[in-house]
Amino acid sequence: MRAYVFPVLMGVVGVAVLMSLGFWQLRRMEEKRVYLDAIEARIGNAPIPLPAVPEEGPHKFQAVIAEGQFTGQYLEVLAGQKDASPGVLVVEALALADGRRIMVQRGFIEDDLRRVPRPLREAKVEGNLHWPQDTNSFTPPPDAKTGLWFARDVQAMATALKTEPTLIVARAPTGDGITPVPIDTSGIPNDHWGYAIQWFLLAATWAGMTLFLLWRIRTRKV
Repeated sequence: MRAYVFPVLMGVVGVAVLMSLGFWQLRRMEEKRVYLDAIEARIGNAPIPLPAVPEEGPHKFQAVIAEGQFTGQYLEVLAGQKDASPGVLVVEALALADGRRIMVQRGFIEDDLRRVPRPLREAKVEGNLHWPQDTNSFTPPPDAKTGLWFARDVQAMATALKTEPTLIVARAPTGDGITPVPIDTSGIPNDHWGYAIQWFLLAATWAGMTLFLLWRIRTRKV
């Protein structure tokens, strides 16, 4: 009987730990679902006037409206769209009536239309405030020759365009053949169900290995 104690103990502890990790993933899945629902609600809310001091915590994804004039000062971020030629996201400075300068991600434009002149224009921009986290330690700096950016960085873009670090992602067309790329939650995965299944399968495997070990101990004794 003593020979069974340690394998049984290890089996019970191992299965308990793996099952607890599976149930933790299920709880995380529900928490992520609630989080995504809250984001969807904020994205789809009726827009409010642009706050005086937008902050990422309370205002991320907030639907807003801002009126001003596009300045013709813009930068381009390498991007791609399904069923479209290669192109860029256009991020342009918008001068507001009160003297503020903010950034607007106007949307996507294909490469062959990038050099078409875009006249200065008054605009009423409807979109969502965003602080994208696209860059990492491997992201190269903007190309010195072409000026092309490889990822969005709100603070760096604001410095380059001489605006405040406020970015509105347009969800309605702003003209000049630029296609808006509205914010949605498709880029925020909720993969916790798959992770939970993996932990439960590992728990079942651990239990099976424990039973096999107990069987081997029993047969050796016989």
